[in-house]
Amino acid sequence: MTKSVFIAASERQVNKSAIALGVVDLFARRVKSVGFFRPLVPSLTADPITTALLNTKAVSAQTAEDSVGVTYEDWAADPAASLDLIVAKHAALAERHDVTVIIGSDFADLTTGTELDSNAQIAANLNAPVIYVCRAADRSIEEMRRLAEEAIEVFESRDNTVVGIMATRADRARAEELATALHEVRDVAVSVFPGEPVLPAPSVGEQFAAVDAELWRGNPEFLAKESLHTIVAGMTLPNVLDFLTREATVIVPADRLDLLPPLIMAHRSSSHGPLASIIMTGGFEVPRSVADLLSSSEVDLPIGRTNLDTFNTAVVLQGVNGISTSSPRKVEVARDLFDRHVDEEALLKAIDLPRSEIRTPTMFEHQLMQMARRNLKRIVLPESTDDRILRAADIVLQRGVAEIILLGDPAVIARRAAELGLNLSKAELVNPTTPELVERFADEYAKLRAHKGVTIETARERLTDLSYFGTMMVHLGMADGMVSGAVNTTANTIRPSLEFVKTKPGVSVVSGSFLMSMSSRVVVYADCAVNPNPTAEQLADIAISSAETATNFGVEPRVAMLSYSTGDSGSGEDVDLVREATRIVKEKAPELKVEGPIQFDAAVDEVVAAKKMPDSEVAGRATVFIFPDLNTGNNTYKAVQRTSGAVAIGPVLQGLRKPVNDLSRGALVDDIVSTITITAIQAQSN
Repeated sequence: MTKSVFIAASERQVNKSAIALGVVDLFARRVKSVGFFRPLVPSLTADPITTALLNTKAVSAQTAEDSVGVTYEDWAADPAASLDLIVAKHAALAERHDVTVIIGSDFADLTTGTELDSNAQIAANLNAPVIYVCRAADRSIEEMRRLAEEAIEVFESRDNTVVGIMATRADRARAEELATALHEVRDVAVSVFPGEPVLPAPSVGEQFAAVDAELWRGNPEFLAKESLHTIVAGMTLPNVLDFLTREATVIVPADRLDLLPPLIMAHRSSSHGPLASIIMTGGFEVPRSVADLLSSSEVDLPIGRTNLDTFNTAVVLQGVNGISTSSPRKVEVARDLFDRHVDEEALLKAIDLPRSEIRTPTMFEHQLMQMARRNLKRIVLPESTDDRILRAADIVLQRGVAEIILLGDPAVIARRAAELGLNLSKAELVNPTTPELVERFADEYAKLRAHKGVTIETARERLTDLSYFGTMMVHLGMADGMVSGAVNTTANTIRPSLEFVKTKPGVSVVSGSFLMSMSSRVVVYADCAVNPNPTAEQLADIAISSAETATNFGVEPRVAMLSYSTGDSGSGEDVDLVREATRIVKEKAPELKVEGPIQFDAAVDEVVAAKKMPDSEVAGRATVFIFPDLNTGNNTYKAVQRTSGAVAIGPVLQGLRKPVNDLSRGALVDDIVSTITITAIQAQSN
């Protein structure tokens, strides 16, 4: 029978849709199919909440029409008929999914006094346990206790079971005390989320619409960016700068246009920027001299004009709120908050949702993020001149999976980030021309490579290559790992590591594996990236390194040494090499489950395995696949990726003492984000 859970609130602005997103993601890691349903909506056309949930990887086989029940107007006109339709539409949706997440109304169009009871009535008729969400901002502990008690009593009066209480926008200092108080209200799963300014933030476009402002200058695409603060620039420039906050909308009286050029400079600076927008008040015409000055320079920051005066503009903007899942950035922030502050096992136990043994790409992606967040590592990115790197850094910082170091001129990076609408204020910007760093690194490099005749002058010249500079940061412990290759070649990325990071003790070769996320499990393919024709000794080291990679990423290693022959049935130079490599693996790592030589079908198919290797612990159940050469490995991973829909994550460089990973020069932003994440996880095991 399909299980459901009803997420409900008793007021607006509680980040309910963000909670729903987190619950959908949580369920998607346990079952194959998750759906969501909104019984009461302002309109049957898709809105930002429905659109955001439909766009998540966790939701499939569902349309906007499937996702909603009736409008507020329909409910007010005929509650009984509306309830019948809600039950029927939810039942039709539930038939196609293992679990559904039901999202209560938004307290926008019904009378508040009856809306909570309407939600309770709907939850009861859908037979769904309830997670109650409330807002902690500006409330005392006692007020929160009373609010939760009163709301839960309404649900219980309709014979609902409340299985969780979630308090949002809480003061971090009082989070533990608040959790204790809510546990006293009901002994259920309790979560307390700290305030996060991004979630309730309106977009710049929503602010412009609220004050009827027209876009005068700037990039129209940036109207979709969030505005986290509102500042009135009614002071002289030095004082304005003291109050300036990143991602703020700055209200500028139209007779203070002298502030425009310095505010644009502040937007592009690493110390004050980026800003969200500027709104000029009063409706005055902009003098031609100022207009000409700005038209001759590239202005990406949205600058709007409104006829409202400064006071009324500020009042209106203070009342503008956004939806907590209305942008990709908000979705990432919401997921991060949910992962950090929800006891998932307690919540799942309360809902009584069974664990599934499958491991889908969505599950694996989330598990990688969780693993990276447990112990944040510093990853250096030397290719900050590439926009893909900057965009990936922005996403990684939003997700909270790693700390980022960007190499380059800080002013240039900040300016380009502002032009792209990115917030890299949490990244560390390191100038690779800083004399102290250059001399320190050059001295170390010259010492390490003295046996190769490297002088201090040669070392300084070599460090102008930012792959060498970034690798030296890793070597000296200033960074925990490096990701490069969007611009540089694979050889240029790996060479510095081989020169002074070196391979792990007992490992003779660096190799490249891919984490292959199939429809229901994750396996490892290697070597698919580095070694064209490995020797038996190298193939054995590749197998051992790949098993370690599997373990690091939560895959139990059962190693298949692949060949065109299984067991003792064949002979020849190629199969003998695999046979010898298998012998070496068993000698060097006797604890490993390894089989070889073995054909691919015998490694993955239990029926074939029963015939060819009936007593093997690996045959039919392999999780780590070692290909005999690069040609076979590279072609196989690409064939599987393109024909089966598997997600290939990598290459993961193996065998180095500290993690350095290579990107394809055609890498997409998502590929770079994944590589940074796996590099951070690798760094945790060092």
